[in-house]
Amino acid sequence: MTRILLLNSGPHSDASHGYRLAMEAIAASGIDNVQITERDLVKSPIPPIGRDYAIALTSQTAPEVKEFEWSERLIVELEQHDMLFIVTPMHNFTVPAALKLWIDHVIRIHRSFQATPHGKVGLMKDRPTFVLVSSGGFFAGERAKQTDFLTPYLRYALASIGISDVHFFPLQGLVFGSEAVSQALHEARRQLSEKLSLARAGKSVMRQGSTPAIRSSTGETQPTV
Repeated sequence: MTRILLLNSGPHSDASHGYRLAMEAIAASGIDNVQITERDLVKSPIPPIGRDYAIALTSQTAPEVKEFEWSERLIVELEQHDMLFIVTPMHNFTVPAALKLWIDHVIRIHRSFQATPHGKVGLMKDRPTFVLVSSGGFFAGERAKQTDFLTPYLRYALASIGISDVHFFPLQGLVFGSEAVSQALHEARRQLSEKLSLARAGKSVMRQGSTPAIRSSTGETQPTV
């Protein structure tokens, strides 16, 4: 079985272009026996980090205390999956608040990374990670009119916990009409298909002739039999 964690941090939820493309690409990937866990960070927001968490963190408190409950839940969820998909809009040049909060919970000293004299060393196993970034304007390529802080930030943040096999797929220019949307989806679909093929070839649990996956009413996708 290949377990995929799909984080959705956009306001359009499962109606977004990025979400639909991610699900389409997974279904067409040829990955066998897929189980998808979806976490919608907007529909089901995670709690903010407060004073109790900060005190526990700086006091080197045991990881099982209640102040780390949500952090631990999200880290364990990530650890239990073989592949990560992140569907996100670009908000004001970088990640939206919902995704930033997930990052703040997951990056935790002595749990997902260790501090050393040379900097952070990730404690989590690397896994193929695919980030679909939606934007009304252009942030990559010759038509870009703004700086992209999202890509380098998210790449660095994930690398700090040990996840460096990260691939970005821009869905940009989405406010410029249906033709622009179709072009963005076509290019992202092509790139995503290529990367998923490489990921499938590199994992023994992924094989040709996959069984399609279906999503249960709980929001977690279960493989068909």
